[in-house]
Amino acid sequence: MLIRNIEQVPLKPVEMAGAQGAQMAVMVGRSDGAPNFALRQIQVSPGGHTPRHSHDYEHEVYVVEGQGTILLDGAERPIRKGDVIYVPAHEEHQLKAAAADALRFLCLVPMSRDCGEPTPGS
Repeated sequence: MLIRNIEQVPLKPVEMAGAQGAQMAVMVGRSDGAPNFALRQIQVSPGGHTPRHSHDYEHEVYVVEGQGTILLDGAERPIRKGDVIYVPAHEEHQLKAAAADALRFLCLVPMSRDCGEPTPGS
């Protein structure tokens, strides 16, 4: 069993091309013994964004705080605290924080894709 507080896990810069003002922490991952999924916390500074990208696996996103937009299905859509987002495999996506508001979200990804440890993206 593992209990970990979201406020106590150090964030590291997302060092993927196209990221700006994004940091990530693995909340639960391979090093914790999780065999199937990794849960990541990502924080994006006001006006910042994750890289615009796609990958061959789905992931689910829960917006913990803040507001911004997500590029999905070829269009930017507003997102805010409490929203849940399903990102299908191969779908180009990018999350952006509002200019005046940081964005923090949790992202669940399959462990088999080597995304359970700090290989940032989202």
